[in-house]
Amino acid sequence: MAHPSQLGFQDAASPVMEELLHFHDHTLMIVFLISTLVLYIIMAMVSTKLTNKYILDSQEIEIVWTILPAVILIMIALPSLRILYLMDEINDPHLTVKSMGHQWYWSYEYTDYEDIGFDSYMIPTQNLSSGQFRLLETDHRMVVPTESPIRVLVSADDVLHAWTVPALGVKMDAVPGRLNQASFVTSRPGVFYGQCSEICGANHSFMPIVVEAVPLQHFETWSSSMLEEA
Repeated sequence: MAHPSQLGFQDAASPVMEELLHFHDHTLMIVFLISTLVLYIIMAMVSTKLTNKYILDSQEIEIVWTILPAVILIMIALPSLRILYLMDEINDPHLTVKSMGHQWYWSYEYTDYEDIGFDSYMIPTQNLSSGQFRLLETDHRMVVPTESPIRVLVSADDVLHAWTVPALGVKMDAVPGRLNQASFVTSRPGVFYGQCSEICGANHSFMPIVVEAVPLQHFETWSSSMLEEA
């Protein structure tokens, strides 16, 4: 998860997030090179009085600085479109979870696996146990099996929300009256934290999301225990 003074992204926990990190580094390097070149040209123009009549009026240079930005934009656009389609691709999900946003908590339903449903409220600060994170822990976590395609159906009961887990590379708006879907595959076991990233009201920052990825046999044990509690 994120920590104070962190400059980069969280460690990727899904293949899509790994692709997003690679794309970020690719684009940042292009921006860095362009910025360095522009800074050098500005400093050279300010610090010297040398001019060249062939540079001041040259069709060849105009052709280069017209074509080169187009090539750079293509270098950024192609991998961006590739990742966009990867994020939208949902092939034969092993599990579908419906996530409904409320003011201000989330509710989850595992209706295609077992008849499991529960509400997920933030744990108040005074009730936190040792090692738990303030404003991020919930009383019920969304548990999913690792290395399995998961589809999340996202909607809202009252106002706009957004189901967001940065480590998984998932951000989907929850719109009342509309059912959106997102997908992810957790590449490793762990607990991944997120929050509603839509300004949905006074307690907007108090409806966290906790996704716990566990091996399949542990997921089956958890689902059995949830059915017994119900």
